[in-house]
Amino acid sequence: MEQLPDAPTLIAIYNQINQYGRTNGMELSLTRPGEVRYTMTIRDEHLSSPGTCHGGVLAGLMDSALGAAALSLAFTVGELVSTVEFKINYLHPVRLHDHLVAHGVVEHSGKTLVVSSATITCPTRDNLVVARGLGTFNRYPATKRDFHDLLFPQE
Repeated sequence: MEQLPDAPTLIAIYNQINQYGRTNGMELSLTRPGEVRYTMTIRDEHLSSPGTCHGGVLAGLMDSALGAAALSLAFTVGELVSTVEFKINYLHPVRLHDHLVAHGVVEHSGKTLVVSSATITCPTRDNLVVARGLGTFNRYPATKRDFHDLLFPQE
């Protein structure tokens, strides 16, 4: 198999193709393989009641942070990941215009599964922790998905 680009390059490619993240105003950055930061600001379309964010929006950000942490590590060995399960604890309500930072980190990387954890904080409210989560992800070769074609279009 061809030499894969480094993890930061792969994350940049992922940012270009991640329609969900772009639609929701989410920005992913790599701290190091296995550790990421996802940010977003709550907009009108994220509300479920006047001024309050829908829990599904936070769940989406959580799954993204957990998965991106796992993905960034899997990238280093030519693999992708898919969510097996994740849980979230909602600790505080999130409001319109809150800026959120999700910090995801791999806790365990085994032969077939990766476990990651994440915390979502709100810097606009003194770094209040609004949610915590834990996720499990399946590892599989990048050649099993179209992502490989984005990296090596000549084949």
